[in-house]
Amino acid sequence: MTDHPAGMARRTDPRTFAVKAATMLTQLVVPVAIGAVTIFDKGDFGDVAAFYLPLVLLVIAANFAVAYLRWSRLTYEVRESDIRVESGLLSRTARAIPYERIQDVSLEQKFLPRLFGLTEVKFETGAGGGDDLKLAYLSEDEGERLRKVVRYRRDGGVEPDGQAGAADHDEEAAEVLFAMTPGRVLKFGLFEFSLAVVAVIGGAAQQLDFLLPFDLWDLDAWQERIAGPGRWLAGLGVAAQIIGAAVALVFLAVLGLATGLVRTALREWNFRLERGEKGLRRRRGLITRTDVVMPLHRVQALRLGTGFVRRLFGWHSLKVVSLASDSGSANHDAAPFAQMDEIAPIVATTGFALPDSGLPWGRRSARASFDAAMMELALFTMAAVPAYVFSPYPLIALLPLAAGLVAAIRQYYLYRVDRHALGAQFLYSRHGWLSPKTTIGSRIRLQSVEIRQGPLARRRGYAALHLGLAGGTFEIAAMDVADARRWRAEILESIAGTDFSRLVGPVGDPEVSGP
Repeated sequence: MTDHPAGMARRTDPRTFAVKAATMLTQLVVPVAIGAVTIFDKGDFGDVAAFYLPLVLLVIAANFAVAYLRWSRLTYEVRESDIRVESGLLSRTARAIPYERIQDVSLEQKFLPRLFGLTEVKFETGAGGGDDLKLAYLSEDEGERLRKVVRYRRDGGVEPDGQAGAADHDEEAAEVLFAMTPGRVLKFGLFEFSLAVVAVIGGAAQQLDFLLPFDLWDLDAWQERIAGPGRWLAGLGVAAQIIGAAVALVFLAVLGLATGLVRTALREWNFRLERGEKGLRRRRGLITRTDVVMPLHRVQALRLGTGFVRRLFGWHSLKVVSLASDSGSANHDAAPFAQMDEIAPIVATTGFALPDSGLPWGRRSARASFDAAMMELALFTMAAVPAYVFSPYPLIALLPLAAGLVAAIRQYYLYRVDRHALGAQFLYSRHGWLSPKTTIGSRIRLQSVEIRQGPLARRRGYAALHLGLAGGTFEIAAMDVADARRWRAEILESIAGTDFSRLVGPVGDPEVSGP
């Protein structure tokens, strides 16, 4: 692997400008298509094409020229204390981020850069948004080398050869904690039912309706088109109409399953979670390949989840709440589709613990659940009154009343199933109706503890406990106010009695998490 002297400015990979030029060309597809339709619609191809085709070629050449200039004007330096990036054609911009501010370095390969053997390097500062720094694109070897260099300089590491920041050695053999075979990915896709294709087609039709030979949104025209087949279908009797409706539902179901399978395969293909030197390393993706490392000492909380159907088969998901971002989110998928016996080793690796049978679980406030049920029932009842008074079909008022009854039953169900518990090191919250979720937090990783009460909650004696969590949110709703105050006192006592200068490992490590 080629080394570079410290402080020497260098450019990204020369193939970058070709990738960016090709990406810019994709943005011209719609304008070119509109121009082509216009040419053929006018019928005078020769005169229009004589002006239009050179213009298209000029725009394409300009795209390549701009892409090349942007590539040539972007440089980066790996210096002793920071990494510096300069960019810009007319106005120059220079950014320098000290190594101690970099939470982590992740690699991402989208489809087109991946064809060229390139990767995008993201320097995550934990602030999110525009404060993060990206380098697009570097070769795969250079991206991996740069990630190692930044990590070792950030942590003050020294390589075996004695050179601080050198990163040409091979990583030690990583322990595979969880992996998904193609069969597992496809099984996961069966539970990811989605009608996203229908939404995309509808959006495209709305944007490109001028290309259609009729007005897509003209209801009268649609009634005329359906009138003939409708009379034919009505003549076949009720049984044929039911069969037609069933066929339509089956088609939507097949389309939803196919969409779920494709989306899941694109995202989760070759999913692999490893325990490496710096923490958990996750790689996944078929077209866009991502490579993210989650340092263990930056893990703030865990989230366990499941679905209404998948929980019947024992399938769950595990997300890691980390200071580093993952495609704009602080929740990293550590095991998106796994059994609990596969999730348990991952939880143990992070230093957290799954809830045990001896935890003192508490319920939601009964008063809070009753108040919420009554308010929701009252709102739906208010909606039923005008429906009964003004509708020509008074029985339609039963619909909002039925919805209000379902909402009240939901609140009762939440009262029965929602739980929260405060252990010696961790706190737990179980919440959910159809898709229950469990959040596991650390008593010493919280940033703040806040009790919130509205006017009715103050009068009725319950509150919501908001726990400040770096990289995510953690709330326990509808606690008895006495329990909320006790939790706040005990959590603040744990935080005050912790020496945070020793927190350099997993949160559950007794060597670093004790007072």
